[in-house]
Amino acid sequence: MSGFAQRFGPRGLRRGATLTLVFGCALATAAATGSLPQDPAPAEPRPQTRAISSTVAPVDREEIEDAAEKAEADGTSVKDAAEEVVSRSGDRWGAVYDQREYEEFEKALDGSYTGVGLSARRTAHGDVTVSRVQPGSPADRAGIRTGDLLRTLDGRAIGKRPVAEVVASLRGDGTGASEGSRVELGLVREGRSWTKTLERARLTTEAVTVRRLGEGASPAVLIKVAAFTKGAGAEVRDAVREAPGDAGILLDLRANSGGLVTEAVVAASAFLDGGLVATYDVRGEEQALYADQGGDTDRPVVVLVDGGTMSAAELLTGALQDRGRAVTVGSPTFGKGSVQMPSELPGGSVAELTVGHYRTPAGRTVDGRGITPDLLVREGAEKRAETVLSGLGGGS
Repeated sequence: MSGFAQRFGPRGLRRGATLTLVFGCALATAAATGSLPQDPAPAEPRPQTRAISSTVAPVDREEIEDAAEKAEADGTSVKDAAEEVVSRSGDRWGAVYDQREYEEFEKALDGSYTGVGLSARRTAHGDVTVSRVQPGSPADRAGIRTGDLLRTLDGRAIGKRPVAEVVASLRGDGTGASEGSRVELGLVREGRSWTKTLERARLTTEAVTVRRLGEGASPAVLIKVAAFTKGAGAEVRDAVREAPGDAGILLDLRANSGGLVTEAVVAASAFLDGGLVATYDVRGEEQALYADQGGDTDRPVVVLVDGGTMSAAELLTGALQDRGRAVTVGSPTFGKGSVQMPSELPGGSVAELTVGHYRTPAGRTVDGRGITPDLLVREGAEKRAETVLSGLGGGS
């Protein structure tokens, strides 16, 4: 479980305090962030980390805090002053939240949020695109699909606005918007433009779903992880433990835009018997994340990934790939592996700023590169993955 979500809400952060974060895609549903030779378990408490949305460019935290203090003294907006510094810094995925926005953000990590049911990410071409539509959500009922481009929100062009800001607008953060309020989206699909007004709703995420594949006494089991919200890691672990006999596991991380990194580490622990999951740096100082001992190291495992696999999902994929614990199938992952740290600003606002990057157990940098699967498959990836799993002795 992430200590951050439980103990470090805006009221819990000391002035200037920090907590390591790894950012992936930002969910419009709100954030929606194992391995090599066995390393000994760490003697000290394991660092608490999580994932949401980010990419490169470090930001000077002191500059933001100075700007915030000056704004508070002048009686102007602390949040606006901090956002101006982030905007100038080049940290496209840095974000500033007021207290209410941050509390809402934390609720999303519990799997509950007010929104329209969209996940969004920025493409290599600079567009903001829909990376996932939650079944049954307002976006789903409106016919919005994965891959649709988001051009405007409430008539305002998205342009180069940070995805975190787009996400906040979809949720209505900072406007007092709540369940039942409306947001107008300008969308593009295959050259056709249109607008759609959606009504925000209170939604819950089904982070992990499990189903059997094939017939027989020991079929394969597909575990689909949509996001690493609180408790998702334990759900993966329980699904592995409850899988029949020696059934193989098809772990589907496609369109998984991240979540709590600690949950990804718990998920890695389901397949590993301890050892290194990832390393990361915080202003040049290296830290490490380790799996718990006692995971299932015998079942065959195939991991399905695509361009929507981001952040914490990439961390898990890289760990299982490097440790030789799984065969990875699909298309290259997105490449979000930036480490961020939050600081509370005067008035309860929180700035989250990029400070470093995480690496797989073999030392590979994910940010800007992604992970190339062992078997590249762009069409019919799930069927191909089932075939591979069957060849490994995993049923199906």
